[in-house]
Amino acid sequence: MPEQMNDLEPDDGRWYPQAPIAAVGALVFKEGKILTIKRGQEPSKGKWSIPGGRIELGETAYEAARREVMEECSIEVEIERVLDAANNIIKYHFVIIDMLARYVSGEIKAQTDAEECKWVTPREMTELDLMPMLREMLTRQKLI
Repeated sequence: MPEQMNDLEPDDGRWYPQAPIAAVGALVFKEGKILTIKRGQEPSKGKWSIPGGRIELGETAYEAARREVMEECSIEVEIERVLDAANNIIKYHFVIIDMLARYVSGEIKAQTDAEECKWVTPREMTELDLMPMLREMLTRQKLI
């Protein structure tokens, strides 16, 4: 990594990392609708996405997905399986494992990194200002 990058960018461990960062996304379904969040922080602040974030040390991808949904949207989910995986390599390098999940209990309420959260139909989701990687994954999986 060029020395100049360290001088120009904050060093929070995510920007121009030494190794990829493992993360999860949770595609949660309830009665045919998908749980979406409006991102409250970078990367992609203001874009619509699905709950997710970094996998913590000692945590499985399944545990991380459940935790992230609870932290961001205040609901319990059951993770069914791995749905997809992709790399986000720009200023960051995240390896994102998207998990398929189903709603179990609770009322959605935006918290932590989520500015807003709501349930939408797949058709409504196509009209949102989605993160490009999410739109690609949903299209690849024939969900939108």
